[in-house]
Amino acid sequence: MDNIKSEIASLKDEVINLRRDFHMHPELGFKEVRTAQIVENYLKALGLDVKTGVAKTGVVGLLKGKEKGKTILLRADMDALPIEEMNDIPYKSINKGVMHACGHDGHTAMLLVAAKVLSHHRDEIKGNIKFVFQPSEEKDPGGAIKMIEEGVMDNPSVDKAYGLHLGNMIPVGIIGIKPGIFTAEADEFSLKITGKGGHGAYPHLSIDPVVISSHIVLALQTIASREIDPINPIVVTIGKIHSGDVFNVIPESAELLGTVRTLSKDVAKTIPEKIERISKNIAKAFRGNAELDYQFGYPPLINDPDETKFVKRIAERVVGKEKVIDVPTSMGGEDMAYFLEKVPGAFYWLGSQNKAKGLDKPHHSAYFNFDEDILPVGVEMHTRIALNALK
Repeated sequence: MDNIKSEIASLKDEVINLRRDFHMHPELGFKEVRTAQIVENYLKALGLDVKTGVAKTGVVGLLKGKEKGKTILLRADMDALPIEEMNDIPYKSINKGVMHACGHDGHTAMLLVAAKVLSHHRDEIKGNIKFVFQPSEEKDPGGAIKMIEEGVMDNPSVDKAYGLHLGNMIPVGIIGIKPGIFTAEADEFSLKITGKGGHGAYPHLSIDPVVISSHIVLALQTIASREIDPINPIVVTIGKIHSGDVFNVIPESAELLGTVRTLSKDVAKTIPEKIERISKNIAKAFRGNAELDYQFGYPPLINDPDETKFVKRIAERVVGKEKVIDVPTSMGGEDMAYFLEKVPGAFYWLGSQNKAKGLDKPHHSAYFNFDEDILPVGVEMHTRIALNALK
């Protein structure tokens, strides 16, 4: 295994070129047709058993070691976001309104090259490695649960699962991990506010859904501040409000779209009643009506304590002990959680921020980009985790 770092270093241009190709040709969730075809061809060229069309566009490659043993799963997500890219780079997205603004292009590239490296070491492997290229992480219901329902954890049965996410909030070369709850439950909801339309000059003859919506947006913040024990973190965010089309007309209705993030399933279960009660009663007070549609999303992602220690040891070997840090729980959501509900494993951040290069924009920004020098580090993490987990 001592030659692995140099072997991966020789593949740096390959992993960067793969990432840039995916970046130029982003595809939304469950539409990753081109991406999946490239993944399929790459894995087949390595001599892996490849299954396609898993959860519509997912791809699974199976590497069988020289000897029988356990099976581990390494996962990467492939989908992009509905964002118009604003970066001025040679590999800017050519698909209008679609952009890899979260690093999934890097995730796919790193796992592909890790598969190549590990295929060169199959004689050292006792057991199997499943390389899971998952569609649609960004939009619930995502690809993870669908892949599980279609048997990705079986034949052979998976014993452990691992994954990573590039992190532009962490300096390049730093690896962040923690045991227990790593990311939050991510739910979504919509509220339809109904009033009575009319002329903007005669508001007394109408029931204004915009005014009602404004009061509801503010009041929903009291769920966190007055209805939940302060030791339980919760976020209630309204991300979209749509109402009306003209400046001088009071519209008939308004739509609010939002997300709720919690770290406890028990707390999450109580939220729909609170949103509905607050919204309906405020709307009623203003002579309107509110209807709630609430969707429970990805569960909290929970890292197994022993597997977290294992990944930390690998990370310390790859980047040095001083560059492996404990990170706080993220209120972001991540459907890798479904894999880790089934088997022990761990998920971690791979720092990709480089302020000196201007690569420090947040995830889901139209200006998001990351330091590609980190890509070989991710390849090495995947590789060493796989080889050591199967020892």
